[in-house]
Amino acid sequence: MSEKNIFVLGLEEANLPALHDVPDADRYRFHPLLTVKELQVGEVSVPDLLDKAQQLLDAFDGSVDAIVGYWDFPVSTLVPILSERYGTRSTSLESVVKCEHKYWSRLEQEKAVDTHPRFGRVDLHADPPRPPEGVAFPMWLKPALAYSSELAYGVKDETEFGMAVEKIRKGIGRVGQPFEDILDRLDLPPEMAGVGGQVCLAEEALSGIQVAVEGYVRDGEVTVYGVLDSIDYPGSSSFLRHQYPSTLPEAVLHRLRDASARVMRQIGMQEATFSIEYFYDPHTDVINVLEVNPRHSQSHAELFQYVDGAPNHHAMLRLALGEDPSMPHREGRYRTAAKWYYRWFADGVARAVPSREEIERIEREIPGTRIHVIPEPGQQLSDMEQQDCYSFELAHVFTGGDSEEELREKYDHCVAALHLACEKAGAAGPES
Repeated sequence: MSEKNIFVLGLEEANLPALHDVPDADRYRFHPLLTVKELQVGEVSVPDLLDKAQQLLDAFDGSVDAIVGYWDFPVSTLVPILSERYGTRSTSLESVVKCEHKYWSRLEQEKAVDTHPRFGRVDLHADPPRPPEGVAFPMWLKPALAYSSELAYGVKDETEFGMAVEKIRKGIGRVGQPFEDILDRLDLPPEMAGVGGQVCLAEEALSGIQVAVEGYVRDGEVTVYGVLDSIDYPGSSSFLRHQYPSTLPEAVLHRLRDASARVMRQIGMQEATFSIEYFYDPHTDVINVLEVNPRHSQSHAELFQYVDGAPNHHAMLRLALGEDPSMPHREGRYRTAAKWYYRWFADGVARAVPSREEIERIEREIPGTRIHVIPEPGQQLSDMEQQDCYSFELAHVFTGGDSEEELREKYDHCVAALHLACEKAGAAGPES
């Protein structure tokens, strides 16, 4: 069987091991197509990115068998545009934008399910800005498009609402303006006329257990291959860990799978993976859609490998090649797995950062672990890209085990062995 040339938008070192761990990886030749820095750092120009990508693809001496990506905008939208140009498989640009544009996504969800919070648009130009009618505090304000909860603020009263609007006004153009280039490529429905890409959304705050549903659509059939629990740091909206498989009752999982299928059919996605985030409130037995992502989560790749025996990249690759995307089930080494977020909740400077050799030694000494350290030595935490509004990620720690207790023990051992240290701004000495 001949090798397949697969171009990965935003391919970076941290995901290479998972890509090489997919079944039949020896059949694939992975080619980087633009860097994460080019795609997501600073001002984004969709026409410039398309031009760069096309130059690289046109200069390639071989077949272009698949173009894939597992990042949010602009990667998510570049995949269908480039796939159409080079004759490779993907879902439509419209279906991607229906997921990515948070306001349009809510309008589509309304047509398919009643499992979503009350929401509305915020006029960023109003003075003073006002919450949408019918949306009550506490609520979340967020741009129609953002990375990793960037510019997403939880607010509980008019004062906090006004402060959040001011911050969003200043930052929304970085991603919202290039998103306009994508919207201009589509025939928008009447309800999206004049909305644009630089719009702010207000949604009533949700509570309960946060879960993520991952799956794919092939030939119009929606398949869910996994549900994960997302656990926050106590008293915070920042993730502590994602854990697979979910511990929710089967009856709730069935409802989540059903709601996901309804939403993806409404959006019209085809031949692609997806990830939908929900809240489940065990006190009221209510589920609500938080957001719909038109790609699987690369953050979960190791978790599926540990438990099911293959990274979720497998489904993405097979769909792009027109092959069977079925994921193995419970064929991995461990019964459960987690991705942990080691965070700091104050700004500072990374003073002690382990080398790649030190990290590899820890991974050998603690089986069933994989570690990715985020800051560079001496880096100001607030200078790191794609952080939420309330914390800074120091490391991602993946653990596999046969119990939640084992997952915790491995994580604690990894954190202790990393000896990561940061110095608070103005502090005399480091803290770990």
